[in-house]
Formats: sequence, C-alpha cells, structure tokens
Amino acid sequence: MTEAPDHEPVSQSNDSSTAQPTAGKQRGLIEFDRLTIAFNEQPVLKDISLTIDRGETIAVIGESGCGKTVLMKTLLGLIHPTSGRVTFDGKDLSALPPKQCADLRLRFGFVFQNAALFDSMTIFDNVAFPMRQSHRYAEDEVSSRVMEHLHQVGLPASVASKRPGELSGGMRKRVGIARAIILEPEVVVYDEPTTGLDPIMSDVINELMIGVRNRYPVTSVIVTHDMRTTRRVANRVLMLYPRTRLKKGEPQLLFDGPPADMETDPDSRVSQFVRGEAGTRLQELAG
Repeated sequence: MTEAPDHEPVSQSNDSSTAQPTAGKQRGLIEFDRLTIAFNEQPVLKDISLTIDRGETIAVIGESGCGKTVLMKTLLGLIHPTSGRVTFDGKDLSALPPKQCADLRLRFGFVFQNAALFDSMTIFDNVAFPMRQSHRYAEDEVSSRVMEHLHQVGLPASVASKRPGELSGGMRKRVGIARAIILEPEVVVYDEPTTGLDPIMSDVINELMIGVRNRYPVTSVIVTHDMRTTRRVANRVLMLYPRTRLKKGEPQLLFDGPPADMETDPDSRVSQFVRGEAGTRLQELAG
C-alpha cells in the first residue's frame, strides 16, 4: 500500500506577531491561585499564581522536571491541588462533581505527545471518536466533519481508511490535531507537539497551531522544549524552574511575558535556556 506523502501542503496563515489576545478586558478563562502540587510531601509546583485570558496562545517552557506536565494535568482536572486552586471559566475544578468535571473537559481539546491514536481503529474512526462519544451528532454530520478536519490539517481523503501504523509520525500528529479540534473546543492543550519531527514537519505543525487559533476562537496552551515553536506560535511564554534548584524564597515562575523579551531577560537562567547554553549546569550535574 502506498503511503501518502508526509509533507502535505497546508494553508499558510499569519505568524504569532500578528496574533493578539481577545480585545477587551474580561475575567481570565483559566486562573491558578497559589497552586501547590506535592507528591510524597515534595512540592513539584509551589505557589503558582497566574491568569490565562481567552484567546491567548501560551507556551509553557522549562527544563525536564520543572513541573510543566503536572501543570498541564492540573489544568485538565486530572491532578487535584495539594493547596490553592485552579478555576476554569469561574469554576473551581477540584470542587466539581465527577460528572460536571467530565462535561467540562469536553470544552478542551488535547494533542498528545505521541498522538495516542487507537491502533485498532481507522484514521476516520480515530478522528470521529470524540463526536461519537458525545452522542450529539448524526452519522452523516460525523462523516462530513471528519473529512473536513482531515483536509484542514493537510491530509488527503485517502488516509481516512488507513490505520495509524501505516502513517508517518508527522501524519499521525496531524491526525491528533484533527481529533482534538473536531468538537471545536474552547481550549486546546498541546503536549510537546513537535517532538520527534524533522524541522520541516515541525514547521508544518507550527503552521497548523497558528491556523487553529486563527480559524477558531480558541485559547492554546503549548507545553514544549522547542524554542522555534515558542517564538513562532506563542504570544506569551511561561518559564518554570525546578523546585529543587531554587533558592529559598525564589518564585518558581521565572519568566512571564512575550517571546521577544526572553533573550534579554535579566535572569541568566532564562536567557541560557532560550539559547540552549549549559552555563553552570554541567558542574551542578557532576556534583
């Protein structure tokens, strides 16, 4: 069976310099209020307070072990705070009954690091899965929307009948994006969306993320190590630092601002991370 080419053309869209958060001051869509998460009494996140407004595109960066994934899972209501709280649209996630929390998650789309497609299903059925699980759509609407969303992420109709194992990594990632946006969520969370991809396909994924936020009134949260993605897609960057390496009283959120300000930030830990410089880290690891 012949595989469709990995580098399918996608529609070009404006870069992050033209993207602006939703006009007008509104209550933050997502609010972290003195959030602390501890495992075995060891804090991974401590006293994190920040607001994410509707329409923002946030990149969450930082070294491995700094708490990026924990922050993401707490946002999705998969981890409950040790103290503090996370609110979504004014609702405290940890205070919601399970049914309401599950209903609220339908307002989120999630793009997994490795796409996390169901190997036993066709690509069509993978993308259709959220629509069918919601029990709100007739099958003819499911069919039309699945094919529309495959087209939006630059995949030909011929992939619909294939299995995930027949596609390249970049194609699977695009299927994951199609599935994440099929219900037109208010928030899309991307977990390391360009990991394992070549530079060209990474830029295709960046273009798709920009296209999603330009096409839909969506708030985007991107957990990433990829500084090209951070500069290209985000209009705000949050940099976390590992709790174990902070001095007493230092905030864990080292940077919160636009991508253009990262390299000139007075904190050398920020500029070193952005430029990929080891600094004193090698000596710390040795001892």
